[in-house]
Amino acid sequence: MSTLSRSASLGLGRSFSLIGTTFSLLALARSRQALADLDPRALDDIGLTRDDARREAGRPAWDVPANWLK
Repeated sequence: MSTLSRSASLGLGRSFSLIGTTFSLLALARSRQALADLDPRALDDIGLTRDDARREAGRPAWDVPANWLK
């Protein structure tokens, strides 16, 4: 049995996916917090209101953009 197939049979591929997903969710949380911290001028530049930014920042971590689920 090769090293690659042995690691795959141990489920290591899945653990790397879990790690990647965890880092993606952490990045999403940081991004949402940064959005909530934008000043009114920056929000106006991207076409959002303060309420839009707060609503997005308040979404739970598992509530990800639809294109992530494809």
